[in-house]
Amino acid sequence: MWIMVRIVLADDHPIVREGLRAVLETQPDFEVIAECASGDEVLRKVAELQPDVILLDLEMPVMDGVEAIRHLRRLPHPPRIIVFTAFDNDERIIYAIQAGANGYLLKGAPRDEIFHAIRLTMEGGSLLQPVVASKLLRHVGGRPPVGEAGSRQTGQMAHIEELTERELEVLRLLAQGMPNKEIAAHLVISERTAKFHVSSIMSKLGATNRTEAVALAAQHGLITLRA
Repeated sequence: MWIMVRIVLADDHPIVREGLRAVLETQPDFEVIAECASGDEVLRKVAELQPDVILLDLEMPVMDGVEAIRHLRRLPHPPRIIVFTAFDNDERIIYAIQAGANGYLLKGAPRDEIFHAIRLTMEGGSLLQPVVASKLLRHVGGRPPVGEAGSRQTGQMAHIEELTERELEVLRLLAQGMPNKEIAAHLVISERTAKFHVSSIMSKLGATNRTEAVALAAQHGLITLRA
């Protein structure tokens, strides 16, 4: 028996919402419970309906997607937020991830990738398309990479705290989009311990969320993301 995922679509183009709804509703565990055409409408619908996931465009009237994300992340129990947009410029990606988006998909992504992103974020994971990750890495942190973790020299990582070997293991799994439960199973540790390691990694890297932590780690040469 599957768990129904309640989804809100936010895009100012009705034809996009209509097409996306048709695609999502082919899945027995997805239910589109509302559509929104502006950022302020997103906030009202979330307060009213408390959805599990929002697929959110960035370019919307009244309040844009990034500002909507910032407001949503301040809620006591925010929904999972997947940016679904045509905008692939580096600044837009950085702002959305730093605001707290759980994933970033470009319009035109295969339907299976959209389905996977929703299910993955529901499990506590995060997803960046390779092209998005590549663009993010060029700018996040504003510092040059320091090389692989095993070969860095003393002082190269002075701007962040040193990660333990276990944290590096967790980080590599985090980069695959794994939620805490899967990380715990893979490393044969408790889910609580996995959550502790993820929180420690984010703190040491100065990241505000899991997705930004992965991008920062890659920028510092601790992991490699496929381009």
